[in-house]
Amino acid sequence: MRTLCPNLDREDGLETVLEVPIPEEMFASPKHRTRHNMKYHTDEKSAASVFGSRDAEIQLLLGVVGAPLIPHPIRSQHSINTKINDHPIEASMAKYIVQQYIAAAGGEGALNSIDSMYAMGKIKMVASEFSAGDGMGLNKGNMMKIKSVKNGSGEMGGFVLWQKRPDLWSIELVVSGCKISAGSDGKVAWRQTPWHHSHASRGPARPLRRSLQGLDPKSVANLFSTSICIGEKTVNEEDCFVLKLEAEPSSLKARSSSKVEVMRHTVWGYFSQRTGLLFQLEDTHLLRIKAPGNDVFWETTMESLILDYRTIDGVNIAHAGRTSVSLFRFGENTEGHTRTRMEEVWTIEEVDFNIKGLSADCFLPPSDLMKEDEMGHDVNKKSRLGFKTPKIRSCRRSVSKIMSIDEEDLEDYEADEES
Repeated sequence: MRTLCPNLDREDGLETVLEVPIPEEMFASPKHRTRHNMKYHTDEKSAASVFGSRDAEIQLLLGVVGAPLIPHPIRSQHSINTKINDHPIEASMAKYIVQQYIAAAGGEGALNSIDSMYAMGKIKMVASEFSAGDGMGLNKGNMMKIKSVKNGSGEMGGFVLWQKRPDLWSIELVVSGCKISAGSDGKVAWRQTPWHHSHASRGPARPLRRSLQGLDPKSVANLFSTSICIGEKTVNEEDCFVLKLEAEPSSLKARSSSKVEVMRHTVWGYFSQRTGLLFQLEDTHLLRIKAPGNDVFWETTMESLILDYRTIDGVNIAHAGRTSVSLFRFGENTEGHTRTRMEEVWTIEEVDFNIKGLSADCFLPPSDLMKEDEMGHDVNKKSRLGFKTPKIRSCRRSVSKIMSIDEEDLEDYEADEES
């Protein structure tokens, strides 16, 4: 991982310090190095230089896989361990499995001693598009045929994650020269991209899903403390207990709007019977885009295999993993159905706890976000951006239908499709 690159303005000057460490694979030989693959910012000029023939794929990957959130805020508890008596059997079993997970992750004392965290890693993303063809209905059991495969070699990148209890976090992620930033100050969760600048997620601030992929054991334990055990399942030859958690109706309602309804959001945790650690994290959510006479539905399913646990300061932290994503749009005629599959492979290069000097001021939202103190600290839609998101004309229509899946973005995008 590199944090320096040649000074592109002055050959005799000092090397440039990169905001996010970049994998060695993204650097070409010295004679082929260009400003295009060395510099990245979130201003419009650099965004235009980065977005080329692969703009739709990069926007799709970053929009869906870059910084997704989990269904609802995690309740912070004074003590992670809770009594397992006086609960239905499914809930009691889940609490017992969570207690075993806490012990396997390092113990309650070690987890409670962590006030803040830093993690740096590298990632590789790839997307392939599938769709129903030849008029075949999706409900007839027919296989989907591959329509196209994009960038089979994948997009390389890196990320830096900062986190501070109880619910502050910030991430910067760069893929093929394109950067996405996201964070939470405990009141509002936001994200910033070259094509959409700053905007906030509806409803209360929620944790980053990437943190629960083996980086933050205490949040994993708190998340599944109210789950139920639905049985056992073998995943990649690993016998696991399966815990299930449904998003609360109040959370779904807070994330919905007059045009976009979040119908459900479910999380499954697969805990290894051999090690007690979280082996796979899966979640799926269904959105309905309300349109005159013909609603459109989007279903997103994410499965993260969590690997390579290592002990850091007495806490077991996952240092590698793989996430598979399936994005399905339906509700129109058969020809309008699309299914897209994406995959991300990541490795963690550095992890550290209890970062000195990391204050709440480090997690403030961007200045162009106008927060409201009422209605759950939501952000006024008109003040989020100030201008309409431009369409990318170089993309095929089948790609453009799936390149933006943010709950807030879909409302504007579906309106554009109708106009």
